[in-house]
Amino acid sequence: MERREVLRLSAVAGATGALTLGRVSFADAAPADGRPGGGPAEQTRRITGHLPTGAPDFVYLPVEVPHGVREVAVSYTYDKPPVPEGTAGNACDIGIFDERGTDLGGAGFRGWSGGARTEFFLRADDATPGYLPGPVNAGTWHLALGPYTVAPQGLSYDVTVTVRYGPRGHTPAPVYPPERARGRGRAWYRGDSHLHSVHSDGKRTPAEIAALARAAGLDFLTTTEHNTTSSHRAWEGLWGDDLLILTGEEVTTRNGHVVAMGTDPGVFIDWRYRARDNAFGKYARAVRRAGGLVIPAHPHATCIGCNWKFGLNDADAVEVWNGPYTPDDEVTLAEWDNTLVAHVQGRADWLPAVGHSDAHRDPDVIGLPQTVVLADDLSRRAVQDGIRAGRVWIAESAKIDLAFSVTGEHGEHAGIAERLAVSGTSKVTAHLKVTGAPGCTASFVTDQGRLYTAPLPPSGDGTLTWQTTPDNAAYIRAEVRHPSTTPGLPGPMAAMTNPVFVGRWG
Repeated sequence: MERREVLRLSAVAGATGALTLGRVSFADAAPADGRPGGGPAEQTRRITGHLPTGAPDFVYLPVEVPHGVREVAVSYTYDKPPVPEGTAGNACDIGIFDERGTDLGGAGFRGWSGGARTEFFLRADDATPGYLPGPVNAGTWHLALGPYTVAPQGLSYDVTVTVRYGPRGHTPAPVYPPERARGRGRAWYRGDSHLHSVHSDGKRTPAEIAALARAAGLDFLTTTEHNTTSSHRAWEGLWGDDLLILTGEEVTTRNGHVVAMGTDPGVFIDWRYRARDNAFGKYARAVRRAGGLVIPAHPHATCIGCNWKFGLNDADAVEVWNGPYTPDDEVTLAEWDNTLVAHVQGRADWLPAVGHSDAHRDPDVIGLPQTVVLADDLSRRAVQDGIRAGRVWIAESAKIDLAFSVTGEHGEHAGIAERLAVSGTSKVTAHLKVTGAPGCTASFVTDQGRLYTAPLPPSGDGTLTWQTTPDNAAYIRAEVRHPSTTPGLPGPMAAMTNPVFVGRWG
C-alpha cells in the first residue's frame, strides 16, 4: 500500500514548529491478538510526499502500530536535485517517537540518526545505533522527518515502514559507566568531551574510541552523540581505573550545537527549537538538573545551523577550540576574551574556555585538542567542578605540558582561574613553564591584548616571565602558538590557559 502526501505551505523560509501528516495504519491486516498463525509475519507501508521550501523544521508521520508487533523497521530516501552554486540543496534527517508522543522533552523519544542513516530498526532487545531498544507497544508512533535544508525545487521523500510480528522479547537492563575512576587525587586530568561514534554520524565504535583515548594520554572522555542517548549503554567493559567515561549529548539545534557534558546516563535533552522560540533556558536548566554542564560548541563554525545564536547567559563554559585550530576558532577565542572584561568590571561572572576534538572518523585525532582540568579526583563531579571553576588549560596533545601562575611582590600567588588581589600599582610577575612545544612562541595576553611574546627554545621546553601591574593588566592568560600560516593572523594554537585575574577591582 502506498500513500502520497503533497504539502502546500505558506512561504515562510526556515519555519520553526512542526507539521503532522495523515496517519499510516496497519490495523486492517493485523493478526488477531498477535497470535502465531493469526496473520502475516510482517506488513509494509510506503509513504511518498513532497515538501516545499519553507517547510516546518519537523514533519511528523503518525504510524498506528498494532498489537503483536515485535519490531519496527524504517527506510527512507529523498531527492537531491541540482541547485545553483551557493544555494542549499536537500538534506533531510529522520528519527522516531513511540506511543508516548512527541511532546518537547517528553518520554516518547526512541531515537534519531539525523542524516547519517537511510534505515533503522528497533525492538525490545536491540536497535540500530542511534535508537533505543525497548518495548514496541501498540499505539500511535511518529516518524520525525527533519528537512534541514530544502532546495528551491522542494524535497520529495519516500518512506517505507515495516512492522514485524512475533514474541516481544526482553529488554536488557542498561549497564552505564561508573562515575569515578582511580585517579591520582588532586591533579591535572586530561579529557576530550566532544566525541562521536557510530551512534550518530561518527564512523568509530566505542571500543575504537576508548583505545584511541588511552593512546592519546586521556584520563576522561564524554560520549556526545547528536540528539540521542543510545551510546550511553554502549561502553560496557571499556572504562577502567585509567579511563573515566562520562555520558552526554550534543544537542544539535537549527541555531547552534551545545555539548551537554556529563549528564545522568539515559537522560535525553530535546533539540527541537530555535533561538527565536526563547526556549533554550528551559533546556539548559534540564541539562543541569541531569547533572551536566552546558557548553556551546564551535560557536562560529561555518556549517549550516552550527553558528551559536542563543547567547552565553545560560552557559557553564564555551568551546573556544574545536578540532584542528582554524580561523573560526580564532574568532571564537577573540569573542570569549572580550567577555572577560565584563568580569573585570564586576558586571558578570566569567565563562571558562575549553577545547574538544569533535572527532568523528579517521583521520580525526581524538585529544586534538584536550581540556586539562585541575580536579580533586577523577570523577564526574570533580572534573565538572574544575571546569565550572575555570581551572582549565587546553593543549593540542598530551606531549605539551605547562604551568602558569602570577605572583606578587610579597609572595602572593594565584594560579589559573584565581585572583591575585593586590593594589593597582603593585608589581606582579607572570610565570609560564612549557614543555613539548618545539618551534612555538609563547605569549601573555591581557585585557589590552598581547603584551609580551617570546620564542621558546628549539627543544620546545622553556620558561617565560613578565612583570607588569594590575593597572596595566587586569587579567593575564598564556598562549603557545605555532608559526603563522596565514598572513595577518597569529599561528595555530598549541596550548592556551584560562586567565589569572589581578587587582582589587570588581
